[in-house]
Amino acid sequence: MNFISRVFNKELNMERVKPFGDSITHLEYPSLAIYELIKETASKHPKLIAYDYFGKEVSYQKFFQKIEQTAKALKQIGIKKGDRVTICMPNTPEAIIMFYATNMVGATANMIHPLSSENEIEYYVEVASSKVILTITQLKNRVLKATQNQNINRIILTSVADSMPIVVKTAYEASQVIKKVTNRQNLVAEAYDESNVISWQEFLNLGYAYSKKDYMVKGNGASEAVILYSGGTTGKPKGVRLSNNNVNTMALQAVCRIESAIPGNSVLSILPIFHGFGLACCIHTVFVAGMKSYLIPQFKPSELAKMIKKKKPNLLAGVPTLYEALINSDEQSKTYLKSVIDCICGGDILKSELRKRVNTYLAEHGSKAQIRVGYGLTESVAVVAVCPSSYYKEGAVGLPMPDTFIKIVKPGTFKECRVNKKGEICVYGPSQMMGYLNEPEETRKTLVKHSDGKTWLHTGDIGYKNQEGIIFFESRLKRLIITSGYNVYPQYMEELLALHPAIEAAVVVGVPHPYKKQVPVANIVLKSNYYPSEDLNQSIKNYLQKSVAKYAMPIAYEYIKSVPKTLIGKVNYKKLEEECTKKYGKVKK
Repeated sequence: MNFISRVFNKELNMERVKPFGDSITHLEYPSLAIYELIKETASKHPKLIAYDYFGKEVSYQKFFQKIEQTAKALKQIGIKKGDRVTICMPNTPEAIIMFYATNMVGATANMIHPLSSENEIEYYVEVASSKVILTITQLKNRVLKATQNQNINRIILTSVADSMPIVVKTAYEASQVIKKVTNRQNLVAEAYDESNVISWQEFLNLGYAYSKKDYMVKGNGASEAVILYSGGTTGKPKGVRLSNNNVNTMALQAVCRIESAIPGNSVLSILPIFHGFGLACCIHTVFVAGMKSYLIPQFKPSELAKMIKKKKPNLLAGVPTLYEALINSDEQSKTYLKSVIDCICGGDILKSELRKRVNTYLAEHGSKAQIRVGYGLTESVAVVAVCPSSYYKEGAVGLPMPDTFIKIVKPGTFKECRVNKKGEICVYGPSQMMGYLNEPEETRKTLVKHSDGKTWLHTGDIGYKNQEGIIFFESRLKRLIITSGYNVYPQYMEELLALHPAIEAAVVVGVPHPYKKQVPVANIVLKSNYYPSEDLNQSIKNYLQKSVAKYAMPIAYEYIKSVPKTLIGKVNYKKLEEECTKKYGKVKK
């Protein structure tokens, strides 16, 4: 098995594309389980460090041994091929070990946000028919209450401190005792059946009793491996079913597109494992490449610069808010970013003004990297296109990943648009999801067979393709505002508003109108020292009128303290639409 070596050594039968220089556009993909790629890394680089957790390092050899032991424990409690295991965790060693162990026994990892509400946990566990849950001790009561009417085999509890070095662990546990004492008066004791609750160590100990050799399910490429949940920024979250091949494809493609993805290099794994970008690009890609992952269970913006200065990572990957935290730090060193080779941004729209500020900051603090924008969605694991490091045009999200094809069609049809003509972005490639969990109708609407015989993923995003084949993203199709038959693209107006001297951030949403169908409302966050007033309204209006058609002008300017975000840090358009509709929406009587 030498496919990873062949990716690194460029020994494949490949095609190349001009804007990327000598980058690969075609790969060979083995039909294997996810864990099998990690097994190869452990075989080739046993002594390299797989992850660092608060200074405690674990080699690839030891990492794989931990995965095996956990897989045996899963078999001992009855988990088999086709079962589903819920992982409701931040980025800790236990979480990633359980992820790969679940895959090793042929089961599916059901990944959910640890800050999910009780009702959300109940829904995610029930819809997946999950048999086992791994979560942190602090969430015990919430998980017990959410699953009290479900048939759960085991609830495994761990702490973010379990894998910390002893000194760090002692300090952390002491701080938690203080918090418990401080918050005791706010606690209401509730009793639940805890007969199926077990600690992480007790769970691992069960594996020692498992003597069979059948805990490794091999060559499982087409089988379901992961369920991730879409962000729910414009509607109800849906379970996205991904196969082993989907996730492995994403990792091998990413290795080809990320310069720093080589054995021995390192990454700050801040993006959460329950998010496609975090799991596929910051965990699996990193381990496939033989890199070191600095696992970060909780992102603290104020500590980012200090962390980079200490750890010296070669790759930074994050959403726009991470880069905002970086440039807003008060770090004075002019060389502390020297180690950074790659900066990848995804998960949400990167505004032009922020991109320029980040690139300036990188250069001023020792890095030769330029921030690279990518485009993707959970339904394709994470990324389907990324910009070359030397290429930038306003709105560009890059060229397709290897073996991935992107076309633009007229919304509601299969008719392909001309060059530079806006339409719905459709994707065809090996990272394309199996379908939505228990939602065949939604799957049918999203995965559609075209006249070329291929099944294309309709993304619900608006964009276009230029003559070079570069993809440009405009907005979500659901965010497209149609007023009096004219298309209004919110992102364009948001970019304009962000350049106004008084405006920190802006989100434009559509609200119902009796005759025009929809009209725009601009939600605005002001910079400090600016306050809402009629004069400011007029200033913003005059500014927009220079660049925005009369029919596209906002009917109102709503001033908000901050832009609401979802649990995974994306702009919560749905919340703003609901609030603005209540205040400004009108329907025909």
